[in-house]
Amino acid sequence: MIKNILDSYRNLDNITHKIMKKGFYFCFTLCIISCIILLTYEIFFSYPSIYYIGLSLLKLSIYFVIEFIVCGFVVDNIKKQII
Repeated sequence: MIKNILDSYRNLDNITHKIMKKGFYFCFTLCIISCIILLTYEIFFSYPSIYYIGLSLLKLSIYFVIEFIVCGFVVDNIKKQII
């Protein structure tokens, strides 16, 4: 099953692959920003709102990664008329 997923990822359309790659970079940037906010909370300030903002950004970046993966595979399968 994992081999099928990796083969599907390798056989993605060029445009879909680029969009997924840029989406991963965007999510990684969000994750870095949330880690910086959480580190700021831990070291300098202990306001609960800073903690919740950092945690929400971290969750958001994880959700976006999942969305980019799922939507990338679905769009590629629709383009290839498998679905």
